[in-house]
Amino acid sequence: MKKDILAIVLRRHFAVTMSILTLCLLPLSLKAEERPPAPVGPLPTASQVAWQQMETYAFIHFGPNTFEDKEWGYGDASPMVFSPTRLDARQWVQTCKEAGLRGIIITAKHHDGFCLWPTQYTDYSVRNSKFREGKGDVIAELAEACRAEGLKMGLYLSPWDRHQAFYGTPFYMEYYLRQMEELLTRYGDIFEVWLDGANGGDGWYGGACEKRTIDRRTYYDFARIHETIYRLQPNAIIFSDAGPGCRWVGNEKGFANATNWSFLRIGEVYPGYDKAEELQSGHADGDTWVAAECDVSIRPGWFYHEKEDSEVKTVEHLVDLYYRSVGHNATLLLNLPVNRDGLIHPIDSARLQGFHARIQKELSTNLLAHAKVKAEWTRGKAFGAQMVTDGCYDTYWATPDDMCSGMLEFDLRRPTALNRIMLQEYIPLGQRVEQFVVEYHDGKKWQVVDCGEETTTIGYKRLLRFDNITTRRLRVRIEKARGPLCISEIGAYCAR
Repeated sequence: MKKDILAIVLRRHFAVTMSILTLCLLPLSLKAEERPPAPVGPLPTASQVAWQQMETYAFIHFGPNTFEDKEWGYGDASPMVFSPTRLDARQWVQTCKEAGLRGIIITAKHHDGFCLWPTQYTDYSVRNSKFREGKGDVIAELAEACRAEGLKMGLYLSPWDRHQAFYGTPFYMEYYLRQMEELLTRYGDIFEVWLDGANGGDGWYGGACEKRTIDRRTYYDFARIHETIYRLQPNAIIFSDAGPGCRWVGNEKGFANATNWSFLRIGEVYPGYDKAEELQSGHADGDTWVAAECDVSIRPGWFYHEKEDSEVKTVEHLVDLYYRSVGHNATLLLNLPVNRDGLIHPIDSARLQGFHARIQKELSTNLLAHAKVKAEWTRGKAFGAQMVTDGCYDTYWATPDDMCSGMLEFDLRRPTALNRIMLQEYIPLGQRVEQFVVEYHDGKKWQVVDCGEETTTIGYKRLLRFDNITTRRLRVRIEKARGPLCISEIGAYCAR
């Protein structure tokens, strides 16, 4: 009897135990299905993601060149030539803000060596100019204006210096780093530090008036410069041909290639890289995340020249550059040269406002926002097809681990005119898509949308323009990727 009772108790205990185990394991199984895809490297830092989400920001070139009508100062101009009488950094910032630009990078020191702040390390600065009777600080005024209007600020400190007699000697690097420390500790948070590839040549050099050649790979000790920047501004993005934060796009025309990877084989690229055309697409097999920045001036020159007032880029030109920069997985750094009064010229401002208004109009209404969407494959409920139209970048449609392709189909519920498509990958987990196709149903069969360029990479954002189509059904077929798909957003628009 006792044995029978014991057997019953043991069976019941076993049944209860198994039930508990089953209930405990079931959520674990579901969690496994809902788990995000594993990252596919290289990966961006959080700062790099935030930087790319800025999309468009301004460059300000201003200095003695403005007053001498030059592009590259020789380094011999008197500080007294720098004499703006109406300088208003708030006007610069408000102009940029009204045009949707989210930050400003200023030439704190260009190649001529003149400093727009009262540095303690050289007399060649605003301290010895007519500006504010020698008591001015352009960088401080811009920093205050940016804080007041909520824009981010960046700095360009040229490694080349055509003024200093000791340029080309080891001492120059100590001078350069001291100035970098001044800039990065006096003016608040800096979102980007700009280091270009101008590396020696002819200059004044303290009156020597000669040509000086340096080893562009070793002279500046970029590892030490980078360490200084990250120590003082850990969230700053460092720009150069080789990054490490973001890279030059390989031209000064403001566009990236349609195929654009956010990667570089970092050990091969250096400031002054002699294969600039590679930078327009990045390296598909790169080992480091270094996304592209497209720099271009709204005028032919970088500094203000009155004779170029009739040559300011048109609204149409600027809009085209937006699609070929931000819309090609890059950012757009648009230069707005300040004139001799110390203001952004009204023509430049008007074109900038027109550009912003046009982009806003073309991409304001996502026609897929209320479409019915279904996916060929999905990873789980948390990564369903509906995530690509929820307007939230941090949610995304994802496929199972073994699925590196997939299709999304949209039912717009009624025939709708379209001529723009926007796609975004969730880049914190890596850039993955290598080949995709956009198609529409003409009422009888599926037709490929002719986008006028290859449909290969997506990255943070891809924008496609095409002739008007009218359809109720649209689909995106991703044919090849470096891992399971992670698509954050897809939009369709009709620009008129």
